[in-house]
Amino acid sequence: MKLVTYLTRDGLDQLAFLHDGKLFNADEMHPDLPRTMSMFLQYWEDVFPIAQGMNQAIVDGRITGPIAASFSDAKIIAPVPFPTSCRDAYAFRQHVASARRNRGVEMIPEYDQYPIFYFTNHNSIQGPGEIVCMTDHFEKLDFELEAAIVVCKSGRNVRAADADSYIGGLMIMNDMSARTLQMEEMLLNLGPAKGKDFSTVIGPCLVTLDELESLEVPCKENHVGKAWNLKMTCKVNGVQVSEGNLADMDWTFAEILERCSYGVNIHPGDVIGSGTVGTGCFLELNGTGKLNDPNFTPQWLQEGDVVEMEIEHLGTLTNTIVKETEGDYSLLAQKKNI
Repeated sequence: MKLVTYLTRDGLDQLAFLHDGKLFNADEMHPDLPRTMSMFLQYWEDVFPIAQGMNQAIVDGRITGPIAASFSDAKIIAPVPFPTSCRDAYAFRQHVASARRNRGVEMIPEYDQYPIFYFTNHNSIQGPGEIVCMTDHFEKLDFELEAAIVVCKSGRNVRAADADSYIGGLMIMNDMSARTLQMEEMLLNLGPAKGKDFSTVIGPCLVTLDELESLEVPCKENHVGKAWNLKMTCKVNGVQVSEGNLADMDWTFAEILERCSYGVNIHPGDVIGSGTVGTGCFLELNGTGKLNDPNFTPQWLQEGDVVEMEIEHLGTLTNTIVKETEGDYSLLAQKKNI
């Protein structure tokens, strides 16, 4: 299934099936299906089989309406518009190793011992559309090409061998990063915080794992959990700048979930990102470019840029960078020298 959330004319978030460019409101397809993604996730085990049946009837042409809207005309928002939390992991070894090499430091051996993650601002989750940035954000503004999952049932101390059953589906994620703010605050060995919390983008739809079964591949050796052969790309203003594959994840989402749930309750609606795929951000690309050519000109996102992220079978996530009307307000200008 491909599940979308869009805004109705009344400004309410509405859950819909996406098929062939058309949206079918979930609660209009069956009286036991909820109107919102939040409720769908809360009652996942009860409503998922019903939703599967309705979706199959739409795909087979046994149900042809009512069609709520076309995907291209609707105001699409994040498929999980109100996450209960948002974590982001560090699952692609290639990205970590390249970024460290570009800084002239050795690969950290602890990377291969356990998966890690950080918490970001779940209230700054957004979907396709404008990404609003302050002046300080434009100091080395960056995209990060990732995938994300959403948790679909409560758990605690979930073992990796069982964790895939807690995954509701996959989405594209763009973990936006203001690198100057990020690097400044992380000098104090705490963070990332302000360099990350202004926008995290997910969407355009949530694709459930049953739709991706034919694309499953073995995970990396000595790891546990599902992996998928899904090509990942990012374009900026129509020019491709990044390419990878979700199958290149070293740590699986199942293993990340195991660590996330250790001694902690995970909840339906928790969103967890994969971390950046290799070549999946300008920070890495600029570092590699400079390493190979001292005359390389770094690139960062600018006002007006259009970022298009595509992951096979998950869709295309498109955002435009705009400047906040109060964008001249600066934290970087407020540094104290006491």
